[in-house]
Amino acid sequence: MRHGRTTANATGVLAGRTPGVSLDQTGRDQAARTGERLAAVPVVAVVSSPLERCAETAQAILERQRVAPTSLVEPDLTECDYGQWQGRALSELAAEALWSTVQSYPSAAVFPGGESMTGMQSRAVAAIRRHDAAVEAERGPGAVWAAVSHGDIIKSILADALGTHLDLFQRLEVGPASVSIVNYGANRPRVLATNTVAGDLSWLAGSAPPGDAPVGGGAGTDTAEDQRPRIES
Repeated sequence: MRHGRTTANATGVLAGRTPGVSLDQTGRDQAARTGERLAAVPVVAVVSSPLERCAETAQAILERQRVAPTSLVEPDLTECDYGQWQGRALSELAAEALWSTVQSYPSAAVFPGGESMTGMQSRAVAAIRRHDAAVEAERGPGAVWAAVSHGDIIKSILADALGTHLDLFQRLEVGPASVSIVNYGANRPRVLATNTVAGDLSWLAGSAPPGDAPVGGGAGTDTAEDQRPRIES
């Protein structure tokens, strides 16, 4: 889950790791709606980036669960270190030469005074896989847990799960308070949904997906057609 909209998002500023950037009212409403969607799912753990906007969003999940999940903070899910880009207007950054690299060849992008996008992806993917393995070992393959993080972080995780090169990750959209779903199976990750902002998620409370992909597409879930998650960009 990405955090809800922030004051920086609303004003077109690249917040990065700037302290004190919180959800605005729209963002709080978005987080609450997503928390309600996830209330139908017994979430066993909520792992959050340490930044305020993610902590606030994670709380919207935690307070709506019937049984209190484990709550953890994961530094490796924090926002990309944008270095000297942090705190600047996106409209201003679009004039920088590095902007086109970030858009088309992000694997070559290194933010001045910050980190590379490949380094960002490497530490985020490692954290997600580490926590997923720990949850499965303790709770079994059907357990559901939530990671609350940032747009570029989630896009890089999804690119890895899809087997897509980081240079193509800008083709993915991850909106505020959206939910994307990945099952890390024994054979390969399976991306079950991306960027959902509405729809029933109760089907996640069922048994774990099989290890092998169903030939021909399979029968899907028991969720009614008009209740299935919508993928919106």
